[in-house]
Amino acid sequence: MAVKIEGMCEARFKRVREIFAESFENGSEVGAAVAAVVDGKPIFDLWGGFADKAKTKPWTRDTLVNVWSTTKGITSTCAHRLVDQGKLDLDAPVAKYWPEFAQAGKEKIPVNFLLSHRAGLPAVRKQLPMDAYTNWPVMCAALAAQEPWWEPGTKHGYHAITFGYLVGEVIRRITGKTPGTYLREEIAGPLKLDMHIGVDASFDSRIAETIGAPPTPPDKPDQLATMSVDPESMTYKAIANPRPVVDPALTNSRAWRGAEVPAANGHATARALAILYGALAIGGELNGYRVLTPASIKRAHTEQCSGPDLVLGVESRWGLGFALNQAVAPIGPNPRTFGHPGAGGSIGFADPDARVGFGYTMNQMGSDALIDGRAGALFNAMFAAF
Repeated sequence: MAVKIEGMCEARFKRVREIFAESFENGSEVGAAVAAVVDGKPIFDLWGGFADKAKTKPWTRDTLVNVWSTTKGITSTCAHRLVDQGKLDLDAPVAKYWPEFAQAGKEKIPVNFLLSHRAGLPAVRKQLPMDAYTNWPVMCAALAAQEPWWEPGTKHGYHAITFGYLVGEVIRRITGKTPGTYLREEIAGPLKLDMHIGVDASFDSRIAETIGAPPTPPDKPDQLATMSVDPESMTYKAIANPRPVVDPALTNSRAWRGAEVPAANGHATARALAILYGALAIGGELNGYRVLTPASIKRAHTEQCSGPDLVLGVESRWGLGFALNQAVAPIGPNPRTFGHPGAGGSIGFADPDARVGFGYTMNQMGSDALIDGRAGALFNAMFAAF
């Protein structure tokens, strides 16, 4: 039975709709949504499929799904907004805002190292309690006590989970609000974005079930397997202390949904991602509300580091909280594009040259290491139509 694709799509982007439909026909999607805006106006907003593995619950216009590390771009936007509000200095030591952080030789680490994965804190060495991901004080205390795995600033390595607690605790110390509350009050609320970090049980009926990725094909590198070879290694602990984070049993749980994990448990629609990044693509203001200043946006996508990533084992290129366009994982044709992908496939990005914001969400996780092939096919078709 063919899956019905719903929503709107301008005629010139019909190939996007066709590719989206083909992904359901060939079995690579269960439920998904894709959206884009240009100059703040929608050019396509599509959804289809099912919100559950059993394919009994339709994916609707307002279906939310865990977007994994796509959350990092949302959290980073919150941090940059604090800079604009004069409350955060990215060059100041983290310890200025979070005094307990000045342990184990970390007293001089600046905030910008947290945002660019250069702080040397991608993992906690000691074994954490099983509920640590959903226990904010435990995670923050462990990171405050943790000695860096490398000399901060000299190298970079993806802070897959710790990024959210590190940046999030700075946000909390400055504002007195959790990152999820700050997001709701300062960005999502004013722009009417269906985008959340931490949701109560009233949201559960709208949240799609996360479905684990199929085995990696033999002809592709298995990134997770490589990271998991040594249980005592930095790379393993970065994604599996206290337990493997990419686990549907964890991420479909009420505890995960209700907690705030600002690196990995944002729940959003593709539309919300597209609108947020669409605002950043046109200078930071939308519908009379300013999210960020042009200066903050330029700073956010100014390269801080590039080259071999000590955690991911691949080439990566980072601004301040955002992945930057690079040849090994291109996000469209324009060099200034910035955003953030998530494990399994989701992505949101801004292209200031095309003045476009793009969002893609799904519940069937994929196994591509950086940019998911399904998302790539969609945004490549979009750019081809400009």
